[in-house]
Amino acid sequence: MVMRTKTRVAYGFVSPYLLVFVAFWAWPILYSFYLSFLSTRRAPWSFNPTMTWGRLTQDPAFYNALWNTLTILAIQVPVMIALATVLAVLLNSSLLRARGLVRFAFFAPVVIGEAAYAAVFRLMFNAEFGIVNKALAGIGLPKIDWFANPTAAMTLIILAVTWRWVGYNAIIILAGLQSIPKDVYEAATLDRVTHRQQFFHLTLPLLKPVIVFCLVLSVIGSMQLFAEPYLITNVGGPGGATETLGLLLYKQAFLNLNFGYASAIAYTIALLACFFSALNLWLSREQQ
Repeated sequence: MVMRTKTRVAYGFVSPYLLVFVAFWAWPILYSFYLSFLSTRRAPWSFNPTMTWGRLTQDPAFYNALWNTLTILAIQVPVMIALATVLAVLLNSSLLRARGLVRFAFFAPVVIGEAAYAAVFRLMFNAEFGIVNKALAGIGLPKIDWFANPTAAMTLIILAVTWRWVGYNAIIILAGLQSIPKDVYEAATLDRVTHRQQFFHLTLPLLKPVIVFCLVLSVIGSMQLFAEPYLITNVGGPGGATETLGLLLYKQAFLNLNFGYASAIAYTIALLACFFSALNLWLSREQQ
């Protein structure tokens, strides 16, 4: 009897969280899955999975958004992780002064509001009076219309995302660096192993779990990319050249009010994120 009373009390304490979880997490996920099989632009709503999911394979806008998303994923993520690793090594150097301040400076972009930093990037890369084009003109190079040229616009998105998140990943990798025992490097130094050899044969292998963790986070973030193409390149411009799956989902749900198709896109994003994350984990285990 006492055990039953304790169990009821325990469930009583847990029940508020469970109710919030069901109301704001479980139910929206299940309902969006149900919506992904509906044609919400027909009256009355019709349960038509063939038409809803089949549209993904016939929609040029979906293929364009998928290509743009995978392009950003293939270029931006490896570059960002490489820069973050190098930056973490520099931040871990004993020669660095005011390390706390420098680390905060590189982490600061994460806490800056997306609207604020997008406005700064739009000003910096403005075709007429932006500081970037003025610098190009100063060294004799032609100005670039960053918002009208598709390749330049995609480059701008990659630069913006890299700038925003490289410091965040560097701090995570730095924590991994500081967990490596110093005895390992002391033994390597006694064996006359150069710093370059230590980095490639000691540091990187020992950092592998942390780097894989950053890769998985970055892949998931890239699959959901929305703010940068929406705010910086004016809703995926020019002509959809920077439209991502996250932005296409937004357009279908809140501009076209096609919640069924938007839900199908959302689950496609989730499946792709799971696939690439699992691929990263599998490749990391295969190389061990």
